[in-house]
Amino acid sequence: MDLIRIIAAIILPPLGVFLQVGIGKHFWLNILLTLLGYIPGIVHAVWIIAREPQRV
Repeated sequence: MDLIRIIAAIILPPLGVFLQVGIGKHFWLNILLTLLGYIPGIVHAVWIIAREPQRV
């Protein structure tokens, strides 16, 4: 399932973060980073997916 979230994070970074942690501070931060630059949004999203345990 992490592979699907990473692919989603590359295509649309906030979606990858949303699938990992839901709507919260990381989600809004990722939207801001994605608006400031696509690459920072991707880096943040992949970092969150790799670091955070999945919330069910």
